[in-house]
Amino acid sequence: MTKEHLYLGQSGEEAAVSFIKRNGYRIITKNYKSKLGEIDIIARDKGTICFIEVKSRKTDRYGLPQEAVSMDKQRHISRAALLFLKEKNLLNKKARFDVISIIYNEGIPKLGLIKNAFELDARFTP
Repeated sequence: MTKEHLYLGQSGEEAAVSFIKRNGYRIITKNYKSKLGEIDIIARDKGTICFIEVKSRKTDRYGLPQEAVSMDKQRHISRAALLFLKEKNLLNKKARFDVISIIYNEGIPKLGLIKNAFELDARFTP
């Protein structure tokens, strides 16, 4: 991964955190890592725990950022989310998966929030 790519991702996550804070979310943690996967941002939106994937692109030439959240990526996020909920004894809490897409236009980020972007894979539910 190039330094430019890492910088784009980091800048995107910082912009996403500011964006969701302005929209009333409260940050629980950033860059949660487990043996089952990684989650960019975990936040609370009113009474709901939100597992947020951030996707940033310089342009939409090769597709929209949210299109990069593949089924495989969704599985990894789902597994990591369930582990987080189990570790924190929050399995009884309402949760959802959101995606924040960011496209930079002349260095200025244009953000989009997709609430309930995908469902928990049924294979992971009790």
